[in-house]
Amino acid sequence: MPSITVKNIPEPLYKKLKQQAEAQHRSMNSEIIACLERTVEPMRVSSDEILRQARLMRRKVKGSLSSEEIQDAIDQGRP
Repeated sequence: MPSITVKNIPEPLYKKLKQQAEAQHRSMNSEIIACLERTVEPMRVSSDEILRQARLMRRKVKGSLSSEEIQDAIDQGRP
């Protein structure tokens, strides 16, 4: 199995990584592999899950926006 060496890890990042490893009951090596997997592997979400989350968000939002308010918001985001 291939291996790599990571040098010059900033101390704050190293401490956070170590805390995560301890919280997950993993070695540092296993925690780094888990972090890489989460970053590199695509996260697949079913359409049912997306719809469920959209419905939850809709319930949290009160009121509605007019088309003019939506267009103003879009225009504000443009340089």
